[in-house]
Amino acid sequence: MAGESQIPIATSVKRRFAVRLALFYSAVFAVSGTHLPFFPVWLKAVGVDAAWIGIINALPGITRFTTLPYATAFAEKRHAIRAGMMGSVVATAIGFAAVGLQQQPLALFLIYALTCIMWTPVVPLTDAYALRGVIRYGFDYGPVRLWGSAAFAAGALACGYLVDSIDTRELIWVIVAWALVAAIAGLLLQPLDDVRRRTAEQHGSNALLRDVGFWLVVISAALIQGSHAAYYSFSAISWQAHGLGGFTIAGLWTLGVIAEIVVFALSPRFSLHPSSLMAIGGISAVLRWIVTAQDPPLALLAIAQLGHGLTFGITIVGTMNLLVQRVPSHQIARGQGYYAACSGLLGATSSIASGAIYARIGDGLYYVMAAMAAAGAIVIWSARHRLMAQPQSEASGG
Repeated sequence: MAGESQIPIATSVKRRFAVRLALFYSAVFAVSGTHLPFFPVWLKAVGVDAAWIGIINALPGITRFTTLPYATAFAEKRHAIRAGMMGSVVATAIGFAAVGLQQQPLALFLIYALTCIMWTPVVPLTDAYALRGVIRYGFDYGPVRLWGSAAFAAGALACGYLVDSIDTRELIWVIVAWALVAAIAGLLLQPLDDVRRRTAEQHGSNALLRDVGFWLVVISAALIQGSHAAYYSFSAISWQAHGLGGFTIAGLWTLGVIAEIVVFALSPRFSLHPSSLMAIGGISAVLRWIVTAQDPPLALLAIAQLGHGLTFGITIVGTMNLLVQRVPSHQIARGQGYYAACSGLLGATSSIASGAIYARIGDGLYYVMAAMAAAGAIVIWSARHRLMAQPQSEASGG
């Protein structure tokens, strides 16, 4: 049977879908570009201590392995992936506005928890929507996804500039503004035909849960991406303590995202098996975190930041390609939910531990992150023969 990507479709329809998806990715990741580097800075500015920062920053990870899998499964079962994306970004804008009105740690924790329940499904649902588009229209994931990375960089730079020119306690409203832009961009998304159901669909969920290869991919990706926890939670705080200004910090984050964009743009040309790409990402993360732990001079730190193209970018390219291979088309959102849940569990654990470890040993925390990345590289390298020999998804022709 011919895959959906082989159905004749007008070029204008493909382009319109890809452009609108790229706009939504851009808006969503502009929120992340302001939130990830500078939400901890805002928390510190309103008087939250390091231990609470670690706990609060663990909330997105906690919701990923508790509520998120139910959200993605529900959206898929109801054929409402696009509606779920749109509703989530609207609720996120409201949630961050409510967060901005609080300063007491417990109140922040509770309201931010509710916000994260709405926010964390956005990217997995968007990736599921994108991968269904890849199957349906036959375009490459990386060149569309790179626009999200570009917007992340723009958001980080804009927020970094504002850190040096406005009261740091007002940064939350920059996040709210971008969330509102994402809500508007969601209105432009076009409906996507549901992927045709296979006769085995009723058994698909259990089969996916029993697929050892799928779980090896998920665990490896979660370890490698989870090793970024110290970077996401404490890099801006650490670099501020070492005398770097807000714009310099944003520039360092932007260097990493630029490298990530280049990787996404070049990804259609990669000839290595996706499992090898993930292994490269893990090994690169080990080297990056070891260098970062040394409090290197700015020039060397900038080079380490360029490694983000490998530690994050090439890892996610490999992960998404393997998920397309192993997850049946009609289970894409559910597979993304399981992946996000595993990543969230490790991410939350890492974030909570990071707060306590950073309070004790500071930048030595990055050595722990290097060990996580090494474990992820070992898992995927050990599984490479299984993954090469047994592609499962009918969308991939396996």
